[in-house]
Amino acid sequence: MKRENFQSRLGFLLVSAGCAIGIGNVWKFPYITGLYGGGVFVLFYLLFLVIMGVPVLTMELAVGRASRKSAVEGYKALEPKGSRWHIHGWFCIIGCCLLMMYYTTVAGWMLDYFYKFAVGAFEGVSNDAVDGVFSTMLANPGEMTIFMVIIVLAGFLVCSFGLQKGLERISKWMMLALLTLIVVLAVHSLTLDGAMEGVKFYLLPDFQRASEAGLGNVITAAMNQSFFTLSLGIAAMEIFGSYMSREHSLTGEAVRICCLDTFVALMSGMIIFPACFSFGVEANSGPALIFMTLPRVFVNMAGGRLWGALFFLFMTFASFTTVLAVFENIMASCIDSFGWSRKKATVVCCIFILIASMPCVLGYNLWYFEATLPSGAVGQILDIEDFLVSNLLLPIGSLIYLLFCVSKWGWGFDKYLAEANTGTGLRMARVFKPYFQFILPIIILAILILGLSNWLWRILICVLVALFVFFMARRSKN
Repeated sequence: MKRENFQSRLGFLLVSAGCAIGIGNVWKFPYITGLYGGGVFVLFYLLFLVIMGVPVLTMELAVGRASRKSAVEGYKALEPKGSRWHIHGWFCIIGCCLLMMYYTTVAGWMLDYFYKFAVGAFEGVSNDAVDGVFSTMLANPGEMTIFMVIIVLAGFLVCSFGLQKGLERISKWMMLALLTLIVVLAVHSLTLDGAMEGVKFYLLPDFQRASEAGLGNVITAAMNQSFFTLSLGIAAMEIFGSYMSREHSLTGEAVRICCLDTFVALMSGMIIFPACFSFGVEANSGPALIFMTLPRVFVNMAGGRLWGALFFLFMTFASFTTVLAVFENIMASCIDSFGWSRKKATVVCCIFILIASMPCVLGYNLWYFEATLPSGAVGQILDIEDFLVSNLLLPIGSLIYLLFCVSKWGWGFDKYLAEANTGTGLRMARVFKPYFQFILPIIILAILILGLSNWLWRILICVLVALFVFFMARRSKN
């Protein structure tokens, strides 16, 4: 079967950026920027994005474009004979499925809140009652199931039409709408009284605030954010490399994707901080920011129903573009690995994701329990699933992609470099080879270790990673 290709370069860039741009960009980046010294954090974030995010992104794209296949088959096409790097491809598929097991629920929350603002459910609601809307939603499995199902069905329906007619066409328009919405919302926030105080708090370098948080914590947070923002390590980007043309260098395309991702993250803060400072509301982190703090702002704002609806429409687009991209990855992997038709992959994968998403929905009500994670945090089912993806599969997967591309036991640096530099545009210099081989693996390993609070967990994970990589790279005697 002939491999599908993106219809245009713009389609590739917007779909890839849509995969990277997600809910975490909107609430996590602004919050930690404000917490860790504003511009001080941003400078460290941009630094790590350049020295870590861009290189690993080019490696995922290179594996995809060189093999023209999805995760498992892509490894098989490029790995040395007798090695077992392709085993990681199956973990990539598992990671994508695990990500969608909770991401579809959170995307459903965004759609639910867009609906609530659009129909005026928040009009006349007191500040104290706003918090109760979120709690009531979590306690209602029926309500959450409905919106989760809408997200899943809509996502697989789009992907069922194929790359160009489905994913590319819809994602392109949604991303353009998302970028338009974020600019409109940011401009509106900047026109509010007291907005500039929020901008100063958000973006001006504040070394006192950074020193209070601890410079080490600032650097660690910037390192983590620059790494996780691109969702590297589970082949979410590799699949788009398999669809792209060879006209442009991968380094240049990776930089453009990172720029779009960073633009949305920065502009999200330009929406949130001016609005919060204008109404004297503290910008907290996590679900409280999106579902409690900001609705309070919109309730007290002139035309709040409209601006609240537009904000959650933007959030729905941000989450749904990620859902579309990962659904395409899961389906393409099934098509390549099992020889399924796109129709069969759509039906089977849709049913699986619908069933697999239910534990997250029920984890806030009927199946509620609390567990202490290896990171030290206490969480529910969603938090356990998120920890497995964010703290384990993403860093471990990125480390494996890196070693596969730069070590003599894998694909090899020369082959990776030749693929990355094919086409016009920014090129990756050979002088970076020692950095890629010896320093970058240590940085990624540090991110993995810092995600665990207990030294026993840290040692155990490091040993398992070492054994796993050795097993995959070892050639058979035959």
